[in-house]
Amino acid sequence: MSKVLELRERAAVPYHRWSVNEFHRMAGSGLLDESDRVELIDGELVDMAPIGSRHAFRVDRIARALQLAVGEAILVRTQNPLLLGDRSEPQPDIALVKDRDYSEAHPVAADVLLIVEVSDTTLEYDREVKVPLYARHGIPEVWLLDVKSGDLTVHREATDGGYRLIRKPLPAERILPLRVPEVTFVLAEAIG
Repeated sequence: MSKVLELRERAAVPYHRWSVNEFHRMAGSGLLDESDRVELIDGELVDMAPIGSRHAFRVDRIARALQLAVGEAILVRTQNPLLLGDRSEPQPDIALVKDRDYSEAHPVAADVLLIVEVSDTTLEYDREVKVPLYARHGIPEVWLLDVKSGDLTVHREATDGGYRLIRKPLPAERILPLRVPEVTFVLAEAIG
């Protein structure tokens, strides 16, 4: 941890938290550009990890399996932003959202049916920061795939502090997403 972060935590020094509007103004003014892989989480700009081949392969395969399962009734978005309140714009690996026109604004929490985060080098961050963020905003279900172990953790029933139901299905077990019960997903089949 950097000295600044250590001091900030110990001394409870206030710092500026960015709003989504400020974040977009920074991008619009040229302070950030498309090559800057950052997301806004609770008002902080967070560098996103580079996408490795193991991560990309799993995202592609899971997204394809989900897209085939839902057909055209639901949008399957990969690594695109969600608007969660006025201080967070995360970019989950996969989000199943209601099928509507998002050309004027990113999906909000009420549009989200399922989020899948695929974690290679970011497992602790995804588990300790992003999953609770999704819970606070009422995302009904989050799946967290640990690339290294192959474990999938299913989080359901959002509360302010996290998810009430957390379980690790077996790789060959059939999973039925809460908000998309017509979908049957088997991790072992999706990633081969």
